[in-house]
Amino acid sequence: MCGIIGYVGINNAATLILDGLKKLEYRGYDSAGIAYINTENKMDIVRCKGKMNELFNKVNQIKPQSFVGIGHTRWATHGSPTENNAHPHRVGSIAIVHNGIIENFIELKQELLVKGKEFKSDTDTEVICHIINDYYTEGVPLEDAVRKTVKRLNGSYALNVLSEREPGKIVCARKDSPLVIGLGEGEYFSASDVPAFLSSTRDVVFMEDGEIAILTKDGVEILDFDGVPVHREPIKITWSSAMAEKGGYKHFMLKEIYEEPRAIADTITGRINSERAEVNLYEFGLTASELKNIKKIFISACGTSWHAGLCGKYMIESLARVPVEVDISSEFRYRKPIIRKGDLFISITQSGETADTLAALREAKKCGASALTICNVVGSTASRESDHVFYTHSGPEIGVASTKAFVTQLVSLYLFALALAPNHSDTEELIKDLLHLPALFEQILLMDTEIEKLARTLHKANDFLFLGRGILYPIALEGALKLKEISYIHAEGYPAGEMKHGPIALIDDGLPVVILLSKDALYEKVLSNIEEVKSRGGTTIVVSNYEDAYVRNMAHHFISVPFSNIYLNSVLMTAPLQLLAYHIAVIRGCDVDQPRNLAKSVTVE
Repeated sequence: MCGIIGYVGINNAATLILDGLKKLEYRGYDSAGIAYINTENKMDIVRCKGKMNELFNKVNQIKPQSFVGIGHTRWATHGSPTENNAHPHRVGSIAIVHNGIIENFIELKQELLVKGKEFKSDTDTEVICHIINDYYTEGVPLEDAVRKTVKRLNGSYALNVLSEREPGKIVCARKDSPLVIGLGEGEYFSASDVPAFLSSTRDVVFMEDGEIAILTKDGVEILDFDGVPVHREPIKITWSSAMAEKGGYKHFMLKEIYEEPRAIADTITGRINSERAEVNLYEFGLTASELKNIKKIFISACGTSWHAGLCGKYMIESLARVPVEVDISSEFRYRKPIIRKGDLFISITQSGETADTLAALREAKKCGASALTICNVVGSTASRESDHVFYTHSGPEIGVASTKAFVTQLVSLYLFALALAPNHSDTEELIKDLLHLPALFEQILLMDTEIEKLARTLHKANDFLFLGRGILYPIALEGALKLKEISYIHAEGYPAGEMKHGPIALIDDGLPVVILLSKDALYEKVLSNIEEVKSRGGTTIVVSNYEDAYVRNMAHHFISVPFSNIYLNSVLMTAPLQLLAYHIAVIRGCDVDQPRNLAKSVTVE
């Protein structure tokens, strides 16, 4: 869940490591540190609690010169966020940084305590460091000590290991936590995500589970845990480092909201044959015959991606008439789902590294399902382990609260529903609507100033309700999640039809209630919800795609969005909710891009 970077090469390691950690801040963290080999071949470690600025200040006072080092931003799991618990950890001549959780660390720690080992932190990571050091006897290469150690570890880990004894080397290991190798000219990187080194190289190799990499200034060698060499061709990253910068926007989140029309267009491009009014099936890796034989679909995802999956259920069942079950990934395998050979399992994950979603994917494949991943990151674990992958092409999403990844997931599911229903009578119109979507989205962004003014009237509220029906119910859930994630306001999303079954008890004077109103078969029913909220003193914020003078007069606040078909309304109504959450959080003085306690990619269960 945190950020890792290692560097070996011809430039100043400390400078590149600090720069890489800064670019990984979006992953979430509460402490940071670096270790490097100085010009006298001695190891120095600098750590601090809190944000990167403190670490920058400490390192700049030293002005280190080094050509090899490792760095880490930590999000506390074992042990509170303190300098002692910050990475890197050192035992003897070695230091390590670690992402993940070691499940058997208590058992291992007890063994080490019996041997008289002393611990300076509360972390599971320090246990790894002690074990490597025990195996790292005279004449044993660092990679052999690491290989012996990882065979004793249960859980997830991405490791970068540095040694004074072998000062020109970094050894990396991976299991269930992402690690990617960057290949430069006379310099090499090991990081938890590509943006850490993208300004230096776009050529990467994604490590697989059960692999070790040895980095020196002369190159990279990859081995499996048994020491057998592994060859893998590099991948070239197509997006630039500039795409991962703010580009003049105050926050990454705002930049990424404004990138949504372009991201939607990129997701559509090449996926549709406009002349024949059909979706290009090869983009999903499934043949027409395979699609035709699908009897049941399971969708699994976490957080925002789960909300996209719920919308996907509406789209697929309505357009293709294929039954769909949607699960939160952390619950999927524990409920013993009834999956049969020939069922299709769809995992939805922005990063492709979400631990619970990967576990659900593996469970579904074990049961005989064919696996399709909808993902944003080329070469990620989910994309490699699935039978088929559909990339959303959102570009890098740095803000912790997902925005453009969510809308492109909705568009991807819409495309899949159309692919699954090739003979639908309205396919031509449905595709035309999709092609118009980016332009309609642009119209909503023109309302940004108006939504900011609305945020100034609502930002002091302590609670919000979000209501929607049909496919807009998951959008109500997403609107509530965005608000609570970044503004820390308690917010709940409900099906509007359930308001009388409990939530109505919460409505009193001034409670903001955001109501999603679409001109469809449920329009009249949602109107009654607005009346009920208003009669109890609630503040009604109506988001609607239908200009109705009666509703405008009834609502305290009215946000008009362009009209599209019932399925794409879900995409368009997402934008004002994202902007509203953003502006409320900014006005309240919250850290929008790095909300407290949250991480971008949840790579542990």
